Amino acid sequence: MAYDLNKISVLVVDDNMPMLEIVKSLLLTFGVGHVIIAQNGEIAYKRFSDYNPDIVIADWMMKPMDGISLTRRIRNDPATPNPYVPVILMTGFSERRRVFHARDAGVTEFLVKPFTARDLYRRIAQVIERPRQFVRSDNFFGPDRRRKSDKDYVGAKRRETDLPPELLKQRIAQQEKEGHEALARIREETGLGKGDPFEIDLDDSQSGLKTGSSNEE
Repeated sequence: MAYDLNKISVLVVDDNMPMLEIVKSLLLTFGVGHVIIAQNGEIAYKRFSDYNPDIVIADWMMKPMDGISLTRRIRNDPATPNPYVPVILMTGFSERRRVFHARDAGVTEFLVKPFTARDLYRRIAQVIERPRQFVRSDNFFGPDRRRKSDKDYVGAKRRETDLPPELLKQRIAQQEKEGHEALARIREETGLGKGDPFEIDLDDSQSGLKTGSSNEE
């Protein structure tokens, strides 16, 4: 199912600029209305407080504040604008103990690297389709770790824009075009084909990316 995402805002946090550009470009091609970027958790929390985005997508490994610490602050800081915001954590870690650690910090969904455009879209669809009930206890606040649905929770906030509908449509179309152009440039520079997963290679000093293969379209 395709969603109309032009009224939502997404904060993307990653200290690797190539990956930050990829995720931003993908979101624009999906039709996301407003993409905010930050290069570490400290900057991200300030922008989270300023913009109050509908979804946060953060990398795990960052300095000086990583994605887990950012999630905990979003969930527990008394000044947080929205402790219920869905947080999608990007990570190369898939071990069970690490997944449990992130889950216990209040992460909503995981996006395991390398990932495709379809993988990212599915995670966004997941937080829209299956918003999770929040639980507070003595040592935890976050999405229900049993993944039970709450029919009364309406999910991410939806704010109306001040732009007239026609201007909004033009702006979204331009953003989608820019996103497609950026992805085309990245694929040309790295040799990635459509559907190939995006993955950071920290040893690659030229592009910061390495290619992969996938049957996804």
